Amino acid sequence: MEFLKSNNVPQAIGPYSQAIRVNGLIYTSGQIALTPEGEMVEPDIKRQTRQVLTNLRNLLEDSGSGLHNVVKANIYLANMEDFGIVNVIYAEYFGDHKPARSTVAVKTLPKNALVEIDVIATAGLGNLMS
Repeated sequence: MEFLKSNNVPQAIGPYSQAIRVNGLIYTSGQIALTPEGEMVEPDIKRQTRQVLTNLRNLLEDSGSGLHNVVKANIYLANMEDFGIVNVIYAEYFGDHKPARSTVAVKTLPKNALVEIDVIATAGLGNLMS
């Protein structure tokens, strides 16, 4: 097991790792809309979703993987009415790659974020789409 860390995403705000690589897979911790400097993005679902997906992309790329290697995504929404907006932005980041996914509404998220996403990706195997 390898604990992964990137300076291009916010540091963990609790006793956990940004991501872990084990048995050829990378498991990320949930990302909320914090900048790499630890500042929360304004409470706008579009901006927060973009920041979360940028954080995940940076974390995976810094770990030798990428969004194209994601096999499973979990999305947590503070308001299920944001589902359509999140889908559009999610599709911008993932393109034709369509990993398995779950989306659930939750009562609250850390720092009152509007969206949190975690993923599981293959590690260092190239583009799964090829």
